[in-house]
Amino acid sequence: MGYMPLTPFGRTVDAVLLKHQQAAADGSSMLSTVSKWDALRELAAARKTYGLNDRDLSVLQALLSFLPGKDIEPQPGVTVVHPSNRTICERLNGMPNSTMRRHMAKLVSVGLLVRRDSPNGKRYVRRYQGDRVAYGFDLSPLAVRFAEFSDAAAAQRAEDARIKQLRETVSLMRRDLLNLALCGAADYPEAAVWNQFHDLAHLAARDLRRKLGAEDLEALQARLAAALAEMKRLLEPLFAEEPGTSDARNEHHYQNSKKDSFESEQTVTAAHAGATESKDETGYAEKRSADRPVHRETPPQPPKAPAPGGPSLPLRLILAACGEIQGYAGGTIRHWGDLLRAADTVRPMMGISTAVWEETKSAMGAAEAATVVAAMLERFSDIRSPSGYLRHLSAKAVSGRFTSAPMVMALTRRGAAA
Repeated sequence: MGYMPLTPFGRTVDAVLLKHQQAAADGSSMLSTVSKWDALRELAAARKTYGLNDRDLSVLQALLSFLPGKDIEPQPGVTVVHPSNRTICERLNGMPNSTMRRHMAKLVSVGLLVRRDSPNGKRYVRRYQGDRVAYGFDLSPLAVRFAEFSDAAAAQRAEDARIKQLRETVSLMRRDLLNLALCGAADYPEAAVWNQFHDLAHLAARDLRRKLGAEDLEALQARLAAALAEMKRLLEPLFAEEPGTSDARNEHHYQNSKKDSFESEQTVTAAHAGATESKDETGYAEKRSADRPVHRETPPQPPKAPAPGGPSLPLRLILAACGEIQGYAGGTIRHWGDLLRAADTVRPMMGISTAVWEETKSAMGAAEAATVVAAMLERFSDIRSPSGYLRHLSAKAVSGRFTSAPMVMALTRRGAAA
């Protein structure tokens, strides 16, 4: 190509434009063959570095499609494409001309294209004695700056991987904070700090729905780490409990139950021990052996049922885990009375009879019974007989072997895992 113009037709020139023009002119002599699609791929990966968006890259891709072959050849004039604005817009599936020109100007300002305008501003190609002269858009900067694009793309990929790892770490820390807060509220309900940890976990979940940068994620990670350290200090007795403790406790209960059974057998008369079954207040039948020796005739005294206590978890935690019950409240559930009315509304739809419902409220307390119904509603499709299941739970509650806290915490863990 003959003389290579430096200024565009009918446009102002600034220092940045001249810098890009000079860089393209200096690098064209050292131009090596580069795949145009590799250049586009690396530039797409590094688009944040150059402030490009997807439509800018679409316009660049359309211009590359006018370049013959797969490579950007190191020959003067060959890297210049000269399509009309109408042809470019057609290749961009009907993009408006004004929009296309705006994105084209962005590519020129970043230095990815160089305008090679003719004396009248038209784009065309001519040949003079075997020499090819083309006016249009010069794509040689894509090859000249290919190493720069590759380095920027590698840095961006590393930053994206770092952000992904930070998001995973923060997500796991948030899950641990939420579950430990529920555990602490169940085991140490007198402490008021659990609500703060619970709120921090929900705020972290809200922040994770946004596209946070590395600095924001690191700040959130530091806050969660401090909260987890404080929570582990408060729950130190639970973390320090040896694995064998629960087994020893279970073994102790097993031995006590055998002792109670032996004493009960001594108190039953031979006439009643033949083939009958005695039921205690828990509703479970205990079979007696007919040939076992009996020495006393005093009838067994059933154990006293513990008085039903209050709710085992705060109302806010229960509503966070059991959201389905809100649809049957006729409004927002703000108090335990609202939860009880909602449970009383939904329990006939679940197949829970009035007798079982009254028995459950008597055994557990009204608030605890409403909590159990709300938890059952979350797993309603998995329960074959809600009425029988609730009767079974109330029987366990009478003997002091059931609270709703594990049910609610299991639902919370399932929601956090989802």
